[in-house]
Amino acid sequence: MPAILEIAVVGLGLVLIVLDLWTPREQRPRLVIMAAFALALILGASFWLQPAAPTYAFGTVYVLDGLALFFKRLFLLAAILVLLLSREWAVRLEGGLVEYGGLILFALAGMMFAASANDFSLLFVAIELISVSFYILVAFQHSYRASLEAGVKYLILGGLASALLVYGIALVFGSAGTLSFDQPGMRAAAAKLSPVFLLGLALVLAGLGFKISAVPFQVWTPDIYQGGPTPTTAFLAIGSKAAGIVLLLRVLFGVVPEVTLTWRPLLMVMAGLSIMYGSLCAIPQRNLKRLLGYSSIAHAGYLLLGVAVISAAGLAAVLFYLGSYLFAVAAAFTVIGLVGRESEAEDLDALAGLHQRSPLLAATLALAMMSLAGLPPLAGFFGKFLILKAVLQAGGQQVAYYYLLAIALAGVVVSLYYYLGVVRAIYWSRPVAGNQSPLPVSRLIRCSLYGCLAGMLYLGLFPGSLLAAAVEAVKVFAFK
Repeated sequence: MPAILEIAVVGLGLVLIVLDLWTPREQRPRLVIMAAFALALILGASFWLQPAAPTYAFGTVYVLDGLALFFKRLFLLAAILVLLLSREWAVRLEGGLVEYGGLILFALAGMMFAASANDFSLLFVAIELISVSFYILVAFQHSYRASLEAGVKYLILGGLASALLVYGIALVFGSAGTLSFDQPGMRAAAAKLSPVFLLGLALVLAGLGFKISAVPFQVWTPDIYQGGPTPTTAFLAIGSKAAGIVLLLRVLFGVVPEVTLTWRPLLMVMAGLSIMYGSLCAIPQRNLKRLLGYSSIAHAGYLLLGVAVISAAGLAAVLFYLGSYLFAVAAAFTVIGLVGRESEAEDLDALAGLHQRSPLLAATLALAMMSLAGLPPLAGFFGKFLILKAVLQAGGQQVAYYYLLAIALAGVVVSLYYYLGVVRAIYWSRPVAGNQSPLPVSRLIRCSLYGCLAGMLYLGLFPGSLLAAAVEAVKVFAFK
C-alpha cells in the first residue's frame, strides 16, 4: 500500500492519545519517548519502499515517488528530534505532553501527505492538517501570554493564507476542469495561459509562500517563532517550511512548468527580497528565537534561489540545503530550549558563560550557528555552495542571475555578523550573577545533539550520499 507510512503515523498518534487515558501522570513522558522510537522504526521501514516507478493511491490523488520519499524521511527525522526535545519541555506544557506529542504526529502526517500530493484537493487537505495542528501547538502554553498571542496571530494570518489558497484552487479548477496534476485539462489550461488560471496559480503561490516564510508573506514569522513553545518553533522551522517547498516544487515543475518559465523574474525578485529582508532585520535582534525567525526568512530566499534557477541542479541543491538545514536548526532550538527552560530567558545574555555551564551545549550551538552561516567544513557551507553554484551557472543564460548572486553573497556576509554574534555571546560574554550553575543534559538529549553534530559534520565533509539522493529525487521532473 503506497500510503502505509502515513497510515502508520496517524495510527501512532491515535494510539498515543488513547494510551494517555490509562497511563499514570508520572509515566506519560515515556509515551512520547516510545513514540519517537516508533517513528525511528517507521523511518527505517521507509527504506524498504523503493518504487521503480511512481505508484498511486486514492485514484491518482496520492503519488509515491523518489521526491516524496526524500521529503517523508526528512519529516520523520525532524519529528523524532522534536519529540525528544518536547520531552525536556514537559514542565511548561500545561495542556499535557502526550496531547502535544499527538499533535506533532498529526502535523507530521500532514507533511507526509503533502510530499505525495498529486491533486489540488490533497494539497489543500495536507496544508490544512498541518496548519490546524500548528495553530494549537503554537498556543499550547495557554497560560503564557506570548504563546497565546502568537497562536491568535498565526490563526488569523494562517486563515487568510488558507483563504487565498482555496480561492486560487477554485479558479484553477474553473479554468482547467480538474484538480489532478496529471490530467490533460490541467496541461491545456496551462498552455492557454488564461488570466483566470494564472490568477488562481498566483493565489496558490501566495498560500505556499506563507508556509515557507518568503517575502511578501513573511510578516507572521518573527512573532510566532518568539511566542510559540520552542519544540513547536523548531518543527515550524524545519517541517512546515519543507512541506511548503515540496508543494511548491510539485506545482511549479510538475503541473505548470511552462508557466514557471514565464514567472522566473517573479521568483527571482521574491528570492532576492527574502534574503535582504531576513538578513538585515536579523541584525538588531536580541531574542534568539526571533533572530532565527528572521534568518528563516533569509533561508527561504536561498531556497527560492534554487527554485528560480529552473534546473535539475538547482532543485537538487534545494533538497540538499533542506537536509543540512534540518540538523543545524534542530541543534540550535534544542540548545535554546534547554537554556530557556533553566533561565526563563531566550536572549543573547542567557548564553553568557554557556561554555562553562555545559561545553556540549556551547559547542553544539556554536557549530549550528556556523553551519547556518555557511562556514566550512559544516553542512551549511556545502548547501549554500550548491545553491550559489547553480545560480552562477544560470548566469550564462541570463545576466540577472549575476545580480541575484551578488545579493546572495551579500546576505551571507551580513549573516556572519548575527550568527557569529551568538558564538561571541557563548564564549566571550561575562555571565550575570545567578546564571553560572551547570546545565544538566539528559542522555536522550545528548544522543540527539550528537546526532545533529554528526549530521552537520558528515554532510559538510562527505556530502555525496545526500546529494546523490537529492539528484535522484528531482528526476521526477523532466528537465531538458
